[in-house]
Amino acid sequence: MLRYILRRILILPFTLFGLSILIFGLLQLLDPIERASLYITSPPRTASAMQDIIARYNLDAPFYVQYWDWISKVVRLDLGWSKSAGTPVLEAVGRFFPATFELALWSFVPIMTLGVTLGVKAAVRQNRLADQLARLFSIVGYAFPSFLFGLLLLLIFYANLQWFPPGRLSDWATAAINSGGYNTITGMNTIDSLINGRLDIFLDALRHLLLPAATLSYVNIALVLRVTRSSMLDVLRAEYVTVARSKGLPEEHVIRRHARPNAMIPVATIGGLLFAGLLNGAVLSETVFNYRGIGWWAANAAGSLDAISVLGVTLLGGTLLIVANLGVDILYAVLDPRIRLE
Repeated sequence: MLRYILRRILILPFTLFGLSILIFGLLQLLDPIERASLYITSPPRTASAMQDIIARYNLDAPFYVQYWDWISKVVRLDLGWSKSAGTPVLEAVGRFFPATFELALWSFVPIMTLGVTLGVKAAVRQNRLADQLARLFSIVGYAFPSFLFGLLLLLIFYANLQWFPPGRLSDWATAAINSGGYNTITGMNTIDSLINGRLDIFLDALRHLLLPAATLSYVNIALVLRVTRSSMLDVLRAEYVTVARSKGLPEEHVIRRHARPNAMIPVATIGGLLFAGLLNGAVLSETVFNYRGIGWWAANAAGSLDAISVLGVTLLGGTLLIVANLGVDILYAVLDPRIRLE
């Protein structure tokens, strides 16, 4: 087990190196003035000032020299200056990422809980009413555009009923947080409000989270449901399940102890990569609900032609996916001993 994990960890630096080459290659598509945003907070005003910046920061140097300068800054967590946020890219990530992480947590739990539960139930009751309803739910959810579903929720629950507003907090809650005496520790409103003993702010944050979390959950529950159902059907036809049933074991025991654990390997893959995808920011959902997370900032940066910020978000997202893939590989070994033996 330990050797298996160490082998996977040793591959990680090479994968990250490949990601850095890809991001730096995209960076080279920018003109020198745009690349100078890595080093300066405002563009040069004259041609001579531009040439001075290009020479000072080796922006006309060979590829490998520029790459070394850039990767040295990245290792020091210096990702350049964000025009759209008005701060260094790393500070902007620190400002917007907690919101996305909070939304990912509140979305991921119902996604996996309901997706796995409904998928198992649908497979066990194949071609019955429960299976037909679950399949209908998954088809509609998988085909439904997330932004359209979000707009429908806004129309019903905000425009008509005035129950769940967009944004992250109401004005009074924002004023309470900024008034002093409130400790912002994690940047996640639901967590910080409980730490500060402010149940009113917690409930307000929850009201604002519900619609974007429901939008992300509905679309992704359908995906997890389909994968779980397909995997369970394959396992239920396996020979060892037939043997377990022939021994007279109760059906619930066969499902719980023999079939379901072995069907979770594809679900673990989907779950790990799905969570990394949620952490990368749900651009459409965050934009529709004016939920100011990484996705909202990335869309705003792209609209402002802030290429340095977009590449910073891309670097963050790629790193999260690589780490998530490592976690999925390790989870494979936990769920299936045959993998670690290989």
